[in-house]
Amino acid sequence: MVKKFTASPIQLKPDTRYNSKLISKFVNCLMYDGKKSVATRAVYDALDIIQKQLPNENPLDVFVHAVDNVKPAIEVRSKRVGGATYQVPTPVSSRRQQALSIRWILEAVRGRKGRPVDRSLADELLAAYRREGIAMTKRENVHRMADANKAFSHFAW
Repeated sequence: MVKKFTASPIQLKPDTRYNSKLISKFVNCLMYDGKKSVATRAVYDALDIIQKQLPNENPLDVFVHAVDNVKPAIEVRSKRVGGATYQVPTPVSSRRQQALSIRWILEAVRGRKGRPVDRSLADELLAAYRREGIAMTKRENVHRMADANKAFSHFAW
């Protein structure tokens, strides 16, 4: 029987330079068409740019804080009750928080056209570190939507 490979956190190996599973996960999400070396180089170049712009900070710490700042605490989910659909605010699990923050950062990076990926990734990570930028705007919109639909929170069962 062939053992299938699954994307479980147990099988995720930490990256070589920083020994971080979060960077390894980020590289895997950034990767296109199985070109892992290209994605790894882009992430490492972005962290080198961060190192040059913030010489007193550890780039790994900046990266981790940027991802943590973008993580949403609450989101809205559609719930159908009696023929009507309500947007019900629900808390977000930690794995989904991490996945959403990585996805939003990469969406923001890919949305910036005309620049190299490493430079736009460094800019977006620095912006998220300072609680600014496109990914933070996305997070604030999700929180604002959940706050606006607080009246329907009793449907969350």
